[in-house]
Amino acid sequence: MERNDVEIVDNVKKDQEGIMKRTIKDSVFTDLFQDKKYLLQLYKSLHPEDTDVTENDLNDITIKNVLTDNIYNDLGFTVGDKLMILVEAQSYVWTVNIIVRALMYLVQTWHDYFERTKQNLYKGKKVRMPIPEIFVIYTGERKTRPSEISLSQEFFGGKECAVDVKVKIIYDGKEGDIINQYVIFTKVCNEQMKIYGRTRKAVMEAIRICKDQNVLREYLISREKEVVSIMMVLYDEEEIMRSYVESEVYEATQKAQYNEKIETAKEMIENDEPIEKIIKYSRLPKEIILELQKTRFAASVQ
Repeated sequence: MERNDVEIVDNVKKDQEGIMKRTIKDSVFTDLFQDKKYLLQLYKSLHPEDTDVTENDLNDITIKNVLTDNIYNDLGFTVGDKLMILVEAQSYVWTVNIIVRALMYLVQTWHDYFERTKQNLYKGKKVRMPIPEIFVIYTGERKTRPSEISLSQEFFGGKECAVDVKVKIIYDGKEGDIINQYVIFTKVCNEQMKIYGRTRKAVMEAIRICKDQNVLREYLISREKEVVSIMMVLYDEEEIMRSYVESEVYEATQKAQYNEKIETAKEMIENDEPIEKIIKYSRLPKEIILELQKTRFAASVQ
């Protein structure tokens, strides 16, 4: 049975208070770090040795239109000669495609940087570019927790290739730092979702618990309304994705079963089994088996 995008959306469960319209495209991840105060904390969590950096040294270059039409959870900023790219990988689906996503982000960022600094790639003078550092903040649960993944290892079996991208993965941060607080926030949200479902109640309880535990407390107090809206939209997006993945698995299973029936029928046709027996064991319609017999006869004539 085929299911198109409209059917998938229509089958998404709506919580009893109503999921808010999908008009907000930031995630809590990007909303949090749009504030330079928290962005500075993020940078110092990654580079604690760089003690002299201030908010004025940070330049947000987050790209909001090149990677996805869904919730934005990618962050880019420059600090001196460094280009920092961070991607949040949420708990529902882990994919190494995130490396390719980061590479696309990096190339687009460099392109914008050359235009902004009026550098010409077609002239003799060597261009200047910031040194990239790419991180994934993973907020889900995994049995294996590599500290780094690379394009070469994941896609080309470790062979040398013209382009390689290395991505550092952060799971928990250091106790009390901004990354650690964000990861705790996502886990509290997941716990409350298990209790209350994908509802406003779950979001409100998660915010209350985090404020009580001094987790992103200042941010949650000042941006509570926005966080609730973002989380409700996120729940909607994730439910649509879940339905889509389930649909894809179903379609793949159906296709595999059909192919198996076809192979059974072909084998029985080769053995000149009677059509009634082929129908019984392959569980295919008579019309399909007759077509397979015609194909086999035509091939034998040639």
